[in-house]
Amino acid sequence: MAVTSNLRKLLEPLCLSGMVTWAAAASGMIGRAGAEQKVLIAALLLLFLVSFVFCMLCESGRPRLQVPLIAVQIVIGVLVCTMDREGFAPVLLVIAMAQLATQLPGRAFAIVMLVLNVIVYLIFRGVWRSEVPLTLTFVYAGFQVFAATTAIYAQRAERTRDELALVNAHLLATHSLLEESARDRERLRLARELHDVAGHKLTALKLQLALLARDPAGAPPAVQTAVTLADELLGDIRGVVGQMRQNDGLDLRRAIEELAAPIPRPKVHLDLAEDTRVDDLASAQALLRVAQEGLTNAARHSGADNVWLRLARDGERLVLEIRDDGRGARNLRVGNGVRGMCERLEDIGGGIEFDSVQGFRLNAWVPTR
Repeated sequence: MAVTSNLRKLLEPLCLSGMVTWAAAASGMIGRAGAEQKVLIAALLLLFLVSFVFCMLCESGRPRLQVPLIAVQIVIGVLVCTMDREGFAPVLLVIAMAQLATQLPGRAFAIVMLVLNVIVYLIFRGVWRSEVPLTLTFVYAGFQVFAATTAIYAQRAERTRDELALVNAHLLATHSLLEESARDRERLRLARELHDVAGHKLTALKLQLALLARDPAGAPPAVQTAVTLADELLGDIRGVVGQMRQNDGLDLRRAIEELAAPIPRPKVHLDLAEDTRVDDLASAQALLRVAQEGLTNAARHSGADNVWLRLARDGERLVLEIRDDGRGARNLRVGNGVRGMCERLEDIGGGIEFDSVQGFRLNAWVPTR
C-alpha cells in the first residue's frame, strides 16, 4: 500500500515534469562534459535527483525535511553551473526554486531568490565569461518565477479541492442524520394522528354498535358481525400505532460512512459495529461532530497517510476511536475545534481523551441509556 502511494506521488504532474526536465538537462550536461568531469557531474546530478524524489515523498510524511533537501538541490545546482559553462545547468535551480516557493513565506522566498540570482549572475560573468550575463540572469530568474508561481497555484488548488471534499463530506453526513431524524418525527406524527382520529372514531362506532346489539327487539346478525369487525380493526390500528412509535435509533454508521467516503487523503479505514444505532439525536450529532473534527484534523494537519476510525459499544457506552499515523504533537494545543468537541460531549454526559505521542488518537464516548 505504501509503495503504491509513493508511486502515485511521483507520477503527479509537477513531480513528473520536474523529473523530465532534470533528465533533459542531465543528458546534455553529461554528454558535453570532459572525461575528467563526467563522473563528478553524473554523481552530482544523481544526488540532485535523489534529493528531489525524497522531497516529493516527504510532502505529507515529514515536511520538515523538505527545506534541507531543497537546500541540497540548490547547492548542487550552483556547483554544476560552475562546471558546465555552456549547458542548461541553471535549469536545476529552476526546479529547486519551484519546490522552495511552496515551503517559505513570500518575503523569505524573495530574499533567497534574490541572493541566488546574484550568485548566478556572478557565475555567468566570472566563470562562463558570458557577454550578456545580466540578460541570462533575468531569463533564468523569469523561469524561476514562472515555475514557482505554477507550483504555488497548484498547491492552493489541491488544498482547495481537499477542503471542498471535506465540506461536502460533512454536508452529506449531516444530511443523512437529519433526514433519518425527520423520518422518525414524521412517523411519530402519523402515529399520533392515526391514534387520535381513526382510533377515537372507531371506538365511538364500536359503542354505537354495542347499543344496537342490546336492542330488546333484537338486532340483525349483521350488527354482531360489524361489532366483531370494529373490534378487530381497532386492535389492528393500535398495533400499527405501536409499531410506528417504536424507534430503533438513528443509523450513525451510515452517517460516518458518508462522512469518510469523499475524503481524498489520508486513507480512511472504518471499523463500525452493527449494534451502534443511537436513540438520542443529540448523542448522534455529538459523535458525528467528533468524527468530523478528527478526520478534518488528520487531513489538514497531521500529514498522515492512514487514519483508522472505530465505533463500538462498550457496556452502556458508545465509543468512538480515531487514530492516525501522522507526526503527532508533543504539546497538544487545545483549539476551538477540540474545545467544541469537549463541550458537546460534556453536555450529554459523555467524555473524550487525547493522545498525540505517536500520531494522534482520540477516544470519545456517550452514554446509551
